[in-house]
Amino acid sequence: MVLIRKETTMKIEVICMHRLDNGGSLKAFADLQFDDAFVVKGFKVVEGKDGLFVGMPSEVGKNGKWFDIFMPLTDEIKQDIEDALVQAYEA
Repeated sequence: MVLIRKETTMKIEVICMHRLDNGGSLKAFADLQFDDAFVVKGFKVVEGKDGLFVGMPSEVGKNGKWFDIFMPLTDEIKQDIEDALVQAYEA
């Protein structure tokens, strides 16, 4: 079954943010709620050379490499996620 939504906007809410004060580049972990429908845990707010950016939830594979376990399918949604997290972190 395929469900087609006519609505193209998605409500993204930061429901939990754990700030780290360790002097490292990893600044916070956060959980997001999407459209009052589901929660994704494990986003990371990271300080890079060009400012803050968001790391997607990830896990280590059997080969010891890290893999993203959540991937936005559009640049628009990815930017919405980053905007929500950076704004919440800076508030």
